[in-house]
Amino acid sequence: MSNSASTAAAETSSGFRSSKYLALTAMMFSVALIFIDQTIVSIAAPTIQTELGLTDTGVQWIVNGYLLAMAAFFAFGGRLSDILGHKKMVIVGTIFFAVSSGMCGLTPKGASAEAWIIGFRAIQGFGAALLFPAALALVVAVFPIEQRGKALAIFFGLTGAFTAVGPIAGGYLTQWTWRAIFWVNIPVAIIGLTLTFVAKIPHRKAEEKQYMDWIGAVLVAVGMGLSVLGFQQASNWGWGNVKTIGSIALGVIILAIFVYVETKVKHPLIKIRIFKGRAFSVDTLVLFFMSAAFVPLFFFLSLYAQVSLGYTASNAGLFLMWFFVGFVVAAQFGGRMLDNIGVKQPLIIGCVVATVGFVVWGMKSTALSSGAITPWIIVTGAGMGLILGPASTDATNRAINASYGEVTGVVMTLRTYGAAVGLAVLGTLMINTVTSKLVSSLTQAGVPLTQANKIASAASSGGGAPSGHSGSNIPAAMQQKITSIFENDFASAIQVVLYGMAVVMAICLVISFFHPGGKAQGSMPGGGA
Repeated sequence: MSNSASTAAAETSSGFRSSKYLALTAMMFSVALIFIDQTIVSIAAPTIQTELGLTDTGVQWIVNGYLLAMAAFFAFGGRLSDILGHKKMVIVGTIFFAVSSGMCGLTPKGASAEAWIIGFRAIQGFGAALLFPAALALVVAVFPIEQRGKALAIFFGLTGAFTAVGPIAGGYLTQWTWRAIFWVNIPVAIIGLTLTFVAKIPHRKAEEKQYMDWIGAVLVAVGMGLSVLGFQQASNWGWGNVKTIGSIALGVIILAIFVYVETKVKHPLIKIRIFKGRAFSVDTLVLFFMSAAFVPLFFFLSLYAQVSLGYTASNAGLFLMWFFVGFVVAAQFGGRMLDNIGVKQPLIIGCVVATVGFVVWGMKSTALSSGAITPWIIVTGAGMGLILGPASTDATNRAINASYGEVTGVVMTLRTYGAAVGLAVLGTLMINTVTSKLVSSLTQAGVPLTQANKIASAASSGGGAPSGHSGSNIPAAMQQKITSIFENDFASAIQVVLYGMAVVMAICLVISFFHPGGKAQGSMPGGGA
């Protein structure tokens, strides 16, 4: 190499190093979109449902379409980033996310509303799947290995905190218009893109040629999609319907074929060998089941606060913050326990605390008293806080012969898929319960069975309290009574959902006992840029 070339290379390297924290900031702004959108829509869900006339299943798909698309294409996005370059995929993913957010905000009223908003939410999830792995890879690339741990701690700490921003931002934006919860992503995306260009991050591809496992990408997307479809639509089709059973069974079979194929191909989308370690397998299973309760919790708690407690969207957003009070405090203790004695103890304690929290919370939820359930929301958050950080960190440290990017790809795929499955199953449980209870309560109140069935059907297919669908032949006094009945029966349905979450956390507890214990030895490879 000539002297001039060496000088130029040195200057480029020096400038790149000096902009690494600017690059980190850019990636955090970009990735913030992903975490905020996991919770921000939950607050606006009742308003969206009422204004657009969505079914209960439809409004769940607004949340789940996003989660499912992100889970199904996360590994694909990571591999595409390796092939085309991380900076390019950050830009492409951010643009996908911002444009689809704008289109969600422009959802027209009418018959096309449900398909429109669910479709663009799925595109949002696809954009997130392209964006997150590339952003993580850039953070790993711009920091030298001795500074990488600190940089990643900042990256995951702050971006994870944006999950808590969603309920507050969603509440206040919804007071203006629910469309603003999507439009707010556009200026954040512009800031992220601007910082990405200002940081002058060089365009890099992997030094070795990368290959796309197209068969694996199709199998995992179809398998996840069919399995979640079956769970989500069970409330409409019925659990015994051939479409429900067929979708779930076929989805699981295709996912099993995906796992088999990944063990045979030379360049797999997901390296199944990473699961050979028992500690890693336990960590990821706990994270999968925990996510089945963690992300859906915000959706159901928001509905409960607004439908049964009568909160406004902004007050519901503030109400959800009680969960994070327990979560943030316990997370600090969980991290210290991980460092001192390993992950097994915080997993077991966290699962016990969360299980108890969900059970007592469920018992008190039908009292329709925020004061009665607030302490148990905090307790549940504390249990989750003891689990999430330690399990994620231990999984990273325990993975066998894998880079940080590979581990994160596997963990994020399973966490997001778990959230999608959990929302589908628990959502179906909620719809079936509230419909059944509503018919029973209305007939006891003197409403004819035929009319009761119509009201219950309208409540689950048109959104909002059923009084608006009950017909003009019912006196105003009865309309008020129907609304009161709905509020109580909806709380009973949420009670069943909370008990379901308690069962999920009890499963996590059983799984936690299989962890070998102790502290992870050594550190994993940082992963290539």
